[in-house]
Amino acid sequence: MDIRQYLIDCARSLTGGAPALPPGERWQAWQKERRERFWEMLGIDAYMKGPRQPPAFEVTKVHPRDGYRIECLYYESLPGLQVEANLYVPDGPGPHPAVLYLCGHSELQKASHYQQHARRYAQLGFVTLIIDTVQLGEVRGYHHGTHRYGWFHWISRGFTPAGVETWNGIRGLDLLAVRPDVDATRLGVTGTSGGGAMTWWIAAADARIRAASPSCATSTIASHIEHRTIDGHCDCMFPVNLYGWSLVDMAALVAPRPLLIVSADRDALFHADGIREFYARLAQVYSSLGALDNLELFTFRAPHSYRPESRRKTFQWFVRKLQGEDVPWTQVDDVDGHTEAFETLRVYEMGPPRNNKATTVHDWFVPQAPPPRIDGPEALEIERLRVVDRLRETSFSAFPDPAPEPEFRRRQEWLDEAGNRYTAFTYASEREWRLGGTLMLPNDAPGDAPLAVELLHPDDMAWLAAYRWTPGLPRRWRRAVVETRGTGTAGWPSGLSWHVRRALALTGRTVASLRIFDTLQALRALRTVQAVAGSPVYLVARGEMAAVAMYAALLDNTVRGLILFDPPATHNTPGHPDGTGPALELLGVLRVTDLPYVAGLLWPRQLVFAGGRPEQYLWTEELYERLGPPGGWWNVPHLAHWRAPSEAEDAGETSPVRTARNRPSVRDGERNGKRRNDG
Repeated sequence: MDIRQYLIDCARSLTGGAPALPPGERWQAWQKERRERFWEMLGIDAYMKGPRQPPAFEVTKVHPRDGYRIECLYYESLPGLQVEANLYVPDGPGPHPAVLYLCGHSELQKASHYQQHARRYAQLGFVTLIIDTVQLGEVRGYHHGTHRYGWFHWISRGFTPAGVETWNGIRGLDLLAVRPDVDATRLGVTGTSGGGAMTWWIAAADARIRAASPSCATSTIASHIEHRTIDGHCDCMFPVNLYGWSLVDMAALVAPRPLLIVSADRDALFHADGIREFYARLAQVYSSLGALDNLELFTFRAPHSYRPESRRKTFQWFVRKLQGEDVPWTQVDDVDGHTEAFETLRVYEMGPPRNNKATTVHDWFVPQAPPPRIDGPEALEIERLRVVDRLRETSFSAFPDPAPEPEFRRRQEWLDEAGNRYTAFTYASEREWRLGGTLMLPNDAPGDAPLAVELLHPDDMAWLAAYRWTPGLPRRWRRAVVETRGTGTAGWPSGLSWHVRRALALTGRTVASLRIFDTLQALRALRTVQAVAGSPVYLVARGEMAAVAMYAALLDNTVRGLILFDPPATHNTPGHPDGTGPALELLGVLRVTDLPYVAGLLWPRQLVFAGGRPEQYLWTEELYERLGPPGGWWNVPHLAHWRAPSEAEDAGETSPVRTARNRPSVRDGERNGKRRNDG
């Protein structure tokens, strides 16, 4: 198995499954539950579930035009988060149906060619709100976090620009809904490309939408990954797939409401086969609800763009569904080419306002988990169960259940000059993946000798090379070095890393989550080996693999302790633009916990920091000290300065060194994390 084939298989598995459908009588309750999960995948659940008033807004200027007027305004979707917009209001008494128009990745946004759509909708009798994104237009923020900047920590934060754009659009609907000239029971949403994706997400997230039409924004996860069209897509095109849904599952939240899918059949970003399959699978949902007449697919021969026929078909759709006039699209006029200057449509005459949070929204939009308050073992166990349950439901939702048998297979055995015995082996992870490892049994190991399981680092060239990271381990300990995906013979070229990390996230996985599952499988495999079956297990890891070891220990209660070199301080760490470097991201994990808190939840197991650790782990050490024996931490300059506790000490029995359990001894070189002065 190779990583590209694995990605294709995962994507096909998601896409190929039948859409999840409840019995008809449960549809509304089921859809409400699913919609709340979808809010979570967008990072807007706290806002959607909380109280909200119509947004504060200010009209900065008004332009009367023949048959309509243009109001240049901004509104606050959240305090300090301003959304720039133009409101096109048709003449006449109203109330009128309304359309929310969402811009794609055009530099001038509402003042670009998209303005012609808003003008045409107003001429057709729709109040039309066209809004800028947080990335482009009058205020420049960020969309291309993982795509351009290496901000893979967005995945851990549970942040996607799709979330903030969806929220801004929903607040735009709130603004429209309270206007006396708008009929709030007749709201529609449309846009193309990035605006088409936002059309999907807003229609799925907000049940007030009565008709929707995404343009050039439709395909399946299978098509995106097989054809690698995902590589051309901005982060805003996808939610954070916490629950491993297909894109059809997300779109099913629009059903049974009227939905027109408009797609160019020569679109480099959305392959025709993916468009057709998406429509066929969504049609199953509409058909099951007796609403197939509310779903249409309109394709046209063109690249990634509008064409006169696609615009006219979309105009006709809203005229029919929101105004009740059934006219052929061939009788609906296209845009007339009239445009206003940017200076006319701009909201801020003096340039972007101060203190606009649109440029920092990625840093605060999704609330992050605070440090847990733990005052005793009982509170720790409650928090541990909460974290494990939540992670299994979200960040680790793609773990195979049940896990396959690990199938320990010997490949080769040999002895060294000292008589120590080595076994090269493989073990099963998932989906035909077999990963490698080496087990070393000292010739004089006592029967109760611990087993140190070292996780191969991506930079290690071979299994045995990893031994340079464990000098200082007790000589008579048993040792194993194991591959996980992305390391050793299971690695992939660095030039593929950017694609792998983005594609995995779309399927509900990350490199780190694969490695955590692999580690759990490796431990299961080793426990089937009679010589080490009863051995206390210590996980040994460095760098990004230290994070993998922490989560594996959190999920496997039989791990006795961890020996960590250079552990990462947090998941909230940007990466490299080319996708290389530490792959720490786990989907939405920072909404649940962070690395120092996970380390703390391992109490009373032994925790050894060899060669220093980031200051964030002071929280971990202080928690261990509060909880006391039998847990213990050591912060040592070199592993040789650590003495492994005896079985009696691990059991909490009195011993001469018990008082030093939570403080390094003088020979450890540090005391409570501070260097001692030898002079």
